Amino acid sequence: MTLATSQGLPAGRIERSLAHEERVRLLVDASRRIRRRELEMVRTAGLGHIGGDFSATDIVVVLLLAVLNIDPLHPHFPDRDRFVMSKGHSSAALYATLATCGFFAASLLDEYMKPLSPLSGHPDAKKVPGVEASSGPLGHGLPIAVGMAVAAELDGSKRRTFCLVGDGELQEGSNWEALMAAGHRGLERLAVIVDRNGLQQGASTEETSRLNPLAAKARAFGWGVAEVAGHDHAALLSAFEGLPVDAGKPSFVIARTHKGYPVSFMQDRVEWHHKVPSAGELEAALNELL
Repeated sequence: MTLATSQGLPAGRIERSLAHEERVRLLVDASRRIRRRELEMVRTAGLGHIGGDFSATDIVVVLLLAVLNIDPLHPHFPDRDRFVMSKGHSSAALYATLATCGFFAASLLDEYMKPLSPLSGHPDAKKVPGVEASSGPLGHGLPIAVGMAVAAELDGSKRRTFCLVGDGELQEGSNWEALMAAGHRGLERLAVIVDRNGLQQGASTEETSRLNPLAAKARAFGWGVAEVAGHDHAALLSAFEGLPVDAGKPSFVIARTHKGYPVSFMQDRVEWHHKVPSAGELEAALNELL
């Protein structure tokens, strides 16, 4: 499927045959363009979670454009890698990146959150190509991903499963049951990436229900743990391509991010969890992303 370049989005995935430096350059440019599109989507809809969209964008871009074994022309081929966006409220980041990959026409992004639009506030696997699991209720994505990884193991498939979770949603107990099960089974082809921006709706994660020491907790559940700068495309690409962290274990990647990154008046501000930019704020943010 060919994308319309007039939408301000680069078209297509990034070839693995390119030099690492060139892939990183293209990923940086893609993230910038995709953030601009996310801003326009949220402003037009009058709804959204732009702060979390921005903290997750670089992770989603690196995975979908450069790492995962997926094919937008054949979105359901059996041995594709699976990506579960557990923090489904950051749907603008996912949709804009899927459109960039070519899963659907970029013009559909104009319908974000409109009545009866397939691009609802939370991704629907039955309506949007490239969405592997409907998500929105926090704490459900990782258990689904563990089930997918177990299914791959039972199928004798080499496909991998990646799951992006928000740090706030790790306060849900269902995640820890899933972490325990995956560690017990040694699901080496499963990776969870934590969007560790430190903020959730209304306050910091550590004020709300302390997560630290997060890395030590994951190791105690039998996971290999890595920490990475979540807005450094080169570091993210190297980390994801170097998985698993430890042989025979699932991988727990803590990506250190900033809510609202890199817009100066949004970054690390809790109110931008679901604030919608005014016309002036939209213009200012777009200018920062030139």
